[in-house]
Amino acid sequence: MSGGAIMSGQLRLALAQINPTVGDISGNISLISHHVSLAHKSGAHVVVFPEMVVTGYPVEDLALRSSFRAASQRAISELAMATHRDGYGDLVLVVGYLDEVAGVVNRLGQPAGAPQNAVAIIHQGKIKARYVKHHLPNYGVFDEFRNFVAGDSSLVVRIHGIDVGIAICEDIWQEGGTVAELAKRSTGLLLVPNGSPFERNKDDARLALVQRRAREAGAPLAYVNMTGGQDDLVFDGDTIVVDAQGTLIARAAQFEDALLYVDLSLAAHTSTPDVVIHEDVLPEFVAQPASIAHRLDDLAEIWQALVVGLRDYVAKNKFTSVALGVSGGIDSALVAAIAVDALGCENVHGIAMPSKYSSDHSLDDAQALAINTSMHYRVVGIAPMVDAYLSTVQLDGLAEENLQARVRGTTLMGISNQEGHLILATGNKSELAVGYSTLYGDAVGGFAPIKDIYKTDVWALSQWRNSQAIALGQTPPIPERSISKEPSAELRPDQKDSDSLPEYELLDRLLLRYVDGDMGSAALIAEGFDTALVSRVLAMVDRAEYKRRQYPPGTKVSTRAFGKDRRLPITSRWSENI
Repeated sequence: MSGGAIMSGQLRLALAQINPTVGDISGNISLISHHVSLAHKSGAHVVVFPEMVVTGYPVEDLALRSSFRAASQRAISELAMATHRDGYGDLVLVVGYLDEVAGVVNRLGQPAGAPQNAVAIIHQGKIKARYVKHHLPNYGVFDEFRNFVAGDSSLVVRIHGIDVGIAICEDIWQEGGTVAELAKRSTGLLLVPNGSPFERNKDDARLALVQRRAREAGAPLAYVNMTGGQDDLVFDGDTIVVDAQGTLIARAAQFEDALLYVDLSLAAHTSTPDVVIHEDVLPEFVAQPASIAHRLDDLAEIWQALVVGLRDYVAKNKFTSVALGVSGGIDSALVAAIAVDALGCENVHGIAMPSKYSSDHSLDDAQALAINTSMHYRVVGIAPMVDAYLSTVQLDGLAEENLQARVRGTTLMGISNQEGHLILATGNKSELAVGYSTLYGDAVGGFAPIKDIYKTDVWALSQWRNSQAIALGQTPPIPERSISKEPSAELRPDQKDSDSLPEYELLDRLLLRYVDGDMGSAALIAEGFDTALVSRVLAMVDRAEYKRRQYPPGTKVSTRAFGKDRRLPITSRWSENI
């Protein structure tokens, strides 16, 4: 069909910023159906869901299972029929799901079964069109070359006279390609489903990107993102709509499920569509004002990411409660405060495990934390257990220090087995970087909420959370002395972290450049870091790779978290100090 004269038309979009669960296809379909019902009741013409919402995202190697792909394909077909049966057939659905190349012959270099990251366009009980993601990210936490086969065709669908182009997530992050092709086709609107994980300050980059792509396409752009936690990732929503000039029209709240409505006046009949659903434009209706949610500041964003990441890890893995060792120190205090915000005080169990080296004020601070947060609290002294062990096996020095940590770890895991709690590890990114943790001791647990938080940010977040409580007239959760006192593992008399590590402010500046920025020793020295310090710290980081491989997962908030973001060999003779 050739394009006609340029007219104007309207559409009411419903943008479903929701939280699917990987593998829970029936649950995700129910979630989609609920939001379809809400969108229909609100008079929407098009409802857009996130990338891979039917299966959850990322599915990783589940994509390679024929049974999983078949379940996704059945679900999208059944969704189409069910929405029509329920009376919502006039609504156009844009739904992300897992598909495959039909009849493909497996070959080396191609993912088994040729899975595809796709979007279905649904109307009147039928899948009218599908679009397959073109650009497959293969950096950071993404392995999409491993799991998907890329699409190679653009898609324009005429909906109520508006020619609508479709792209998926990474398609708009790459220069040229999909957006350039849609611009050539003179589309009147771009819809972009996303599964874009949170990273610190990423929301600013997203807005700038969406604005640039809208100007390039010469059309409004609606960017729809999911929410919720998935293993070490957390999705922050941040759904955005801009006009053809890049002006922000609507934006959803961060980290919250939402159905964002926006009424758009659009150029109609500007393209040659691949599929026509409605030829004629809608009768003019009174547009409702769109909402632009308040943006969170940097620390508030990180806090919400940590809370949501922990909440969904616990809920989606069907735990009901968590426990952690509370030492009176800042790290365990921060983890406890996050856990209480995520799960409620009734589901958090703090366990103090003093040894003969534990100070009275540390036990007092642990108890104060429990009182401030109203979490469950108990004291389990480990000195008799340590003494019994030492009476059988002769250990001293570092081995004796680590024994105390391991007795604590065994105690926590025993309580976990007995009572069913998920154990939270309380180590931070600075400690994890330099190996300042004890395997099978303070490293035990099923989840590590602050493993991507440097020590200096631990203090900043603790102070921020307390200030929020004060502003609301509440009791600050974290005892002031836990924030102000010098850090110590308390495994020997008068021990301080600074006995073994540089001051954290200096250490974190160096780690940020080496771990997150991949700077080598020469570049670090050129930035002004002392040569001996660089040599010492880099050697500690490199030696600790085997420890990090055995550490629990934890919420990613930086651009370079330990785990899928940063993959280095354990056995390696390479050294920056050469």
